Amino acid sequence: MRTRRGISYPRAHVCLDDIVFERRDFAGDNMACRKRRRLSPGIAGKRDFFDVLPDDLVISILSKLSSTAACPSDFANVLIVCKRLNSLAVRPLVLSKASPKMFAIKAKSWSESAHRFLKNCADAGNVEACYTLGMILFYCLENRGSGASLMAKAAISSHAPALYSLAVIQFNGSGGSKNDKDLRAGVALCARAAFLGHIDALRELGHCLQDGYGVRQNVAKGRRFLVQANARELATVLSSAATSNNFTRSWLTWSPHPIPHPNPRHNHRHQAVPGCPLLSDFGCNVPAPEAHQSSKFLAEWFGARGGVPGPGLRLCSHVGCGRPETRKHEFRRCSVCGAVNYCSRACQALDWKLRHKAECAPVERWLDEEGDGGEGNGAVHGNDDVIAES
Repeated sequence: MRTRRGISYPRAHVCLDDIVFERRDFAGDNMACRKRRRLSPGIAGKRDFFDVLPDDLVISILSKLSSTAACPSDFANVLIVCKRLNSLAVRPLVLSKASPKMFAIKAKSWSESAHRFLKNCADAGNVEACYTLGMILFYCLENRGSGASLMAKAAISSHAPALYSLAVIQFNGSGGSKNDKDLRAGVALCARAAFLGHIDALRELGHCLQDGYGVRQNVAKGRRFLVQANARELATVLSSAATSNNFTRSWLTWSPHPIPHPNPRHNHRHQAVPGCPLLSDFGCNVPAPEAHQSSKFLAEWFGARGGVPGPGLRLCSHVGCGRPETRKHEFRRCSVCGAVNYCSRACQALDWKLRHKAECAPVERWLDEEGDGGEGNGAVHGNDDVIAES
């Protein structure tokens, strides 16, 4: 463009990427001016090398961070650093390697964003996210189909807790009627989970063999599986204690610390009793294994609702389980007192050694308490609704 005198205006070349404006004066000399940035005196004049790092290297670093995160905040803090990290941290490669502790979401902090984060991790192929979100959908949000499909997706990838949870669903017919129970499928899933090293599945399989529940009865083999479960449990606790340098001599004594009941309705009927150690029959005061993050979420979710999952429904009495009933009388009651109920024989065996051995009362007591006008006790429906103490 020219002026009236025929002189051209100086041309301006704008580079938006570098935010540099190059101008030419009338004499043809270059005059470069850079947009002023708000920098602190300490970093003024220094170049930001993070911008020149390739995305592949940043994604590799974020993948390592997500696989070693000790809590959700370790990863969440990365998302708020800058837009580039925010966009690269949600790549499928990063989410697929997220550690189980990244999914330790509190029930009180559950939101649509937490749901979306778990869904993105599950879509990226993270089996732990598939299992955690599947348990939440199946039991808490009552989306049985989506929850079961996510747990099945994790089970296909040989995720032992998912296999065991599906076995419990098959044993109880959860999400359906009593006729939907498939004992053979439950035993097969338990066997697969036990082969992968799941202790509760091995214990459940041992009780099934002892009782002939869904499989041909073999008392000797069932007893051998129960001994193996106890030995694996002891080895797991000893290895974790050696890593954390915990002193283990106190395990040979009785634990004086009371263990509260997970269901608040039972607290006024039964006082807190000293914790009965696992493997107490062998003279060891081994603490209970740490519950899975999904089990903690279930316990917190229903605990915030008074320990009642629904009208006439009950929670599993084992403190480390958190599973609720999906229909009335789904779980089996204790054959001695009828005051507690369990989703599986493994939970019954653990809770018996932890607490229930000290508070179990004869069957006449709970029959007298409920009386003729009671709702029912579960023991009148046959042997399938009663768990015998061992």
